[in-house]
Amino acid sequence: MMSHPTTPPAGAGRTTNTAGEGRLRRALGVPSLVLFGLVYMVPLTVFTTYGIVTQISGGRVPAAYVITLVAMVFTARSYAKMAHAFPFAGSAYTYTQKSFGAGVGFVAGWALLLDYLFLPMINYLVIGIYLSEAFPLIPAWVFVVTAIVLVTVLNIIGIVSVARANFVIIAAQAVFIVTFAALSIATMTGTGTVDLSAPFTGDGTAEGFGPLMAGAAVLCLSFLGFDAISTLSEEAKEPKKSVPRAIVIATITGGLIYIFLSFLSQLVFPSNDFASVDSAALDVMAAAGGQFLTIFFTAAYVAGACGSALTSQASVSRILYAMGRDGVLPRRFFGHLSQRFDTPVFATLAVGVVSLFAIVIDLTFLSEMISFGALVAFSAVNLSVIKHFAIDGGRRSGSDIVSFVVLPAIGFGLTLWLWTSLSPRTLIIGLVWLAVGFAYLAFVTRGFRRATPTLDLKEQ
Repeated sequence: MMSHPTTPPAGAGRTTNTAGEGRLRRALGVPSLVLFGLVYMVPLTVFTTYGIVTQISGGRVPAAYVITLVAMVFTARSYAKMAHAFPFAGSAYTYTQKSFGAGVGFVAGWALLLDYLFLPMINYLVIGIYLSEAFPLIPAWVFVVTAIVLVTVLNIIGIVSVARANFVIIAAQAVFIVTFAALSIATMTGTGTVDLSAPFTGDGTAEGFGPLMAGAAVLCLSFLGFDAISTLSEEAKEPKKSVPRAIVIATITGGLIYIFLSFLSQLVFPSNDFASVDSAALDVMAAAGGQFLTIFFTAAYVAGACGSALTSQASVSRILYAMGRDGVLPRRFFGHLSQRFDTPVFATLAVGVVSLFAIVIDLTFLSEMISFGALVAFSAVNLSVIKHFAIDGGRRSGSDIVSFVVLPAIGFGLTLWLWTSLSPRTLIIGLVWLAVGFAYLAFVTRGFRRATPTLDLKEQ
């Protein structure tokens, strides 16, 4: 990219930019990046698919989370390695493109778009579900549209406003988690004997390892926060150090929170007989703390969903910006940065418009499709580590083989296993999405007669 004549020198706080365009600001350190990832993951997101996974796994949500966390730790490590090598916006799209070429990179980016476009949508959907339960006279779509407008405006204003809001949202959820844990323990103490192994052995409605893996596959959407962190490399201070650290910290911290909360939930409400599967958490809250905890949960959960929508919309707009900047998507629209706000305004608005489908779409379908896109991208990044470091980079000493071949290969195997554990419907629709992406790539390259556009990646 051409340098803007007024661009400050390296370290002055902004990335380079094209003439006439705004510039991404380097404003985020490790704490802000970790908070961004945790808010994106939403510590309370365990309750988004709680009812769905409880029924799939036969009451073994914590066990399913343990499996998912193990797979995600290997994958997060691969993301950290690639984020150090390529500290640029674009995430799996960038890493796969630089390792396997523009065509394969586009396919990875297209798969990632599936879950990134759906993640803001799922947050708007659950906001509508829970607020309509609290205020039944107001249609859910009113809450959905209001949330979309507010979040879109905040994202247009700039990434610093997003980071500041994250502190407040995480604090509110932390207070709720402590309150929920205290009331749950008090409730279980008052009921007498509690079977601490039940959340791992199940309720007998779905036995065996297959249902457990199917539940674990759905839970992959809970861990997209570490991928989101990698999209902010061009807005991070010392991205080669801060981004890898934040990825690993956010993944492990989020996973432990999920296991803890789901464990307590299945102890305090050891049943899969919910009033509504989509809002199953309300049954858990009523059992743990009555009306007080139900109201507190709704407030904290909706705040968390707003925070996740805020960060997920920020991330996908930067994915679209990265793909627009290289001409894979229309450059004038998606590759544009506002000079006033230094944010990809048009891309942000586009995500807001797509998110309106939250008014009519199904929660189970959304959850499955997000996990499909995530697992495809995760698999690609694990393979990218092997290709970039071991094959292209010639890193083949004993320790390098372990670091750049064995560990990412384990990550790839685990993500592939989870991917094949998704429902047939999800696999079919996901493969159709990939086919559409392949057809679009054929159109952009005029039947593959032209080279696929690639990002102009320079260290910012």
